Amino acid sequence: MRAVHFNAFGEQPELADVTEPECPPRGAVIRVRATGLCRSDWHAWMGHDDTVSLPHVPGHEFAGEIAELGSEVAADSGWAVGDRVTAPFICACGRCDECRSGNQQVCDNQSQPGFTHWGSFAEYVAIDEAELNLIRLPDQLGFVEAASLGCRFATAYRAIMARSRLATGEQIAVHGCGGVGLSAIMIAVAAGVKVYGVDVSDAALAAAAALGAIPVQGGEGAAERIVEASGGGVDVSVDAFGSSETSFASVRSLKKRGRHVQIGLMVGENALAAMPMDAVIARELEIIGSHGMAAHEYPSMLGAVASGYFRPIELVGRRITLDEVPAALAAMGTAGSGSGMTVVEL
Repeated sequence: MRAVHFNAFGEQPELADVTEPECPPRGAVIRVRATGLCRSDWHAWMGHDDTVSLPHVPGHEFAGEIAELGSEVAADSGWAVGDRVTAPFICACGRCDECRSGNQQVCDNQSQPGFTHWGSFAEYVAIDEAELNLIRLPDQLGFVEAASLGCRFATAYRAIMARSRLATGEQIAVHGCGGVGLSAIMIAVAAGVKVYGVDVSDAALAAAAALGAIPVQGGEGAAERIVEASGGGVDVSVDAFGSSETSFASVRSLKKRGRHVQIGLMVGENALAAMPMDAVIARELEIIGSHGMAAHEYPSMLGAVASGYFRPIELVGRRITLDEVPAALAAMGTAGSGSGMTVVEL
């Protein structure tokens, strides 16, 4: 099969012919029809994730059709070759304590396409535990829109709808208006609250404003600008980018008893970011992590998308081919490389 492949971290990826994935006994192989290009894929390519081994094929936000089911998938599972599906970027085991408690997004034995094994920048991708992790796509949902849900929209959906406890009448700031940040803005705007979109890029700020957010210039002084604009600080602030600077500014943007939600990955030198713990104590602030979304939580989100309540297709900034992925992946490390999501069509 054709796949985007690299042999060394940071080395220019290339399109190559590689061996198709083997189907896990309880898993499935998916014929990829669309896959998102995410900053997490850039982190994998740069070697920031210690689960990645070389050589590697990245990619983890995908939608497609079942090409093969594992020999141990139950005959009455309801799944068949040709079914239109997606899967969470965290594929759970179904047997650990976290899975049994319903928290498959933090499974103790999780696998992640594009990280723990070869991913979806390819014609085929394998997933584990098909009966637990496969998600059927509504007929109204195309492959590009389904891939755009990937880790970004689904992560933002759970972060806003569940983890942040966002309530009517509250205000929220979203730091970083890329794919996951714009998703968070779309979801929060739909909830009817006042939303501030923060970024250093004019294009990203324009995209945030088009969704209904109040644009705020990022960088030095961003927290102070949000506090002033909101009349004393916001109730919820989200770092959707993932850096020492944006996470710090997010916490400093909060009013007393506010909630900071971290969804942007904090890796490398940002993994041990400083926090204004004096403010956390004095103002009784909360710092909350949010990591993906379990498969059993997808139906409500998919129903809202299928009904038109959310329109993540509007967040797709460009569509590219598999041939264009190597250059696009490398460009993700460049500031101002574009706004919105990039989806690869196969």
